Formats: sequence, C-alpha cells, structure tokens
Amino acid sequence: MDTLAKALGERIRVQRKACRISQDALALACNIDRSYIGRIERGEVNITVEKLFRIAGELACEPSSLLPQSSDI
Repeated sequence: MDTLAKALGERIRVQRKACRISQDALALACNIDRSYIGRIERGEVNITVEKLFRIAGELACEPSSLLPQSSDI
C-alpha cells in the first residue's frame, strides 16, 4: 500500500502544480489541514474517497485521473 499512496500523492502534486495552486490554497479550498495535504503528496497517509473527490474537484479533474496506473506502482 505504501507504493500506492506515494504514487497517488505524486499524481496529486503534479496536477496541483499544473493548476498553479499552492498546498495552502488547495487545503483551504478542500477544508483539509495544509500539513495533511503535504502528507498526502508524500504518500504518508491513505486518503478517503471523499477527500479524493474534494481534491479532484478543486484541481478541475476527474478523481480517476489522479489514481495511479498499475505501471506506476
């Protein structure tokens, strides 16, 4: 699972940077603590489906696009 969480976190980070949104701004918009966003991006936590949908909504993408492909893990 560690590898999966890291791959998901990396995809979230890439999409966030592509949208030019800071961790602070994303955290505020998603009502998630900023330090938790950092932990998500580093793959230190497993997030809920609800949080995945909130993050995807703020990053203007489908939640499925943030999920890693089997070749990423």
